[in-house]
Amino acid sequence: MKRLSSLFLISLLSGATTLGAYKLFIEGKSNRDSVVTMASGNYAKNVGLTNEMVDFTTAAETTIHTVVHVKNVSVRTVSDPIMEFFYGARGGQQQEQVGTGSGVIISQDGYIVTNNHVIKGATDLEVTLNNNKSYKAKLIGTDSKMDIALLKINADDKLPYSTFADSDQVKVGEWVLAVGNPYNLTSTVTAGIVSAKARNLENNGLQSFIQTDAAVNPGNSGGALVNTRGELIGINTMISSPTGSYTGYSFAIPSNITRKIIEDIMEFGNVQRGILGVEGGELNSKASKELGIKDTEGFYINKVTKNSGAEKAGLQKGDIIKKLDSQKIDTFSELSGYISTKRPNDKVQVTFLRGGETKTVAVTLIKNDIATTEFKGLELENIDAADKKKFKIGYGVRIKEINNDNLKPYYDQLKGNIILSVDNVKATDVETISKFLNKKAENQSVNIQMINGIGQLIQIIL
Repeated sequence: MKRLSSLFLISLLSGATTLGAYKLFIEGKSNRDSVVTMASGNYAKNVGLTNEMVDFTTAAETTIHTVVHVKNVSVRTVSDPIMEFFYGARGGQQQEQVGTGSGVIISQDGYIVTNNHVIKGATDLEVTLNNNKSYKAKLIGTDSKMDIALLKINADDKLPYSTFADSDQVKVGEWVLAVGNPYNLTSTVTAGIVSAKARNLENNGLQSFIQTDAAVNPGNSGGALVNTRGELIGINTMISSPTGSYTGYSFAIPSNITRKIIEDIMEFGNVQRGILGVEGGELNSKASKELGIKDTEGFYINKVTKNSGAEKAGLQKGDIIKKLDSQKIDTFSELSGYISTKRPNDKVQVTFLRGGETKTVAVTLIKNDIATTEFKGLELENIDAADKKKFKIGYGVRIKEINNDNLKPYYDQLKGNIILSVDNVKATDVETISKFLNKKAENQSVNIQMINGIGQLIQIIL
């Protein structure tokens, strides 16, 4: 009996040892293979890649009903140089061109945001919802610099719409969805991650894109970039590709910039741009070496604009801007991207480095005097005191650029002209004239009085 008890005890201990070893070495290894541990100092975090964490179905289902198909119809005149040469025939043949893109519904009463290049030069705009209902769309306003346009449709019912997220809080590596209509394939959803923020593709710092590796192709322009909750974090705008099709990276205008632009258009009729009042460049090893400083991150102030908020707050040449409010600043596009979300007279807390000491001052943004607006392919800007003196006028807006293909034959005759009135409404400044023009439909003609470079009065119907 005692021998039997001993054998039973030995078997029990052997079984327990085997089970413990299995738990420790086999299951433990399996768990370690499926969990990534990140440690830094005394901090450790387990990251599990479960199906629940990468489930995009709710975000996709929500977003596809808020993304629309935008059809742009434009008419261009094609001339025949041979007929003109031999027979003096003029006028040419009119051809209809159709372009397509995407847009995002941002209110239940039918406001839609898209890219300016999607609707540029349109004589007729049509929007098709995900339920296949189509509506004529009215252009409310545009910002050609940031490539944003605002449309309006009058739908039968209240519409589903996207809600804006805070794009400043978007993190590199975060999962995102791109929703649009590439190649006329409606309600297409692709997934990727945020590859970079504050990306500038024009080397001028004016743009500040969110870069992703979500597949975006022609037709996606103006569509939605959303987070996993289905909130709008950007408007898909362009791709970087030698072929014209997606090859790895796409770019979106951040939602904070987009929201500010459309709010300006709705409230003021044009975009209200504030400026900090500093000039300079971002730091790196080469720039810092040339400047004789140690810091390789931040924005180096090379010049402070006279009478600007920056000058009044005491910023000086040689200061290095490190933060605007709570936003870290390393590049010019980060600085300009954040300022693009602000208006004149807004206050910004600027944290900067001077002589090794960190300081913070409040800077009031001033109005950018080179504000522009666009109507019927004419980009308009305010005139300065020198123009008023030269032409002996007290007001007017200049034709800065001509983007309408139908007006390109008259480029030299129109560019630089100063508009004095539109339909007998004085063109006192860009803001005044844009408010008036935004009440006009794109296909509605207007009577424009202007003077050319030698002061001659010209009247045209556009």
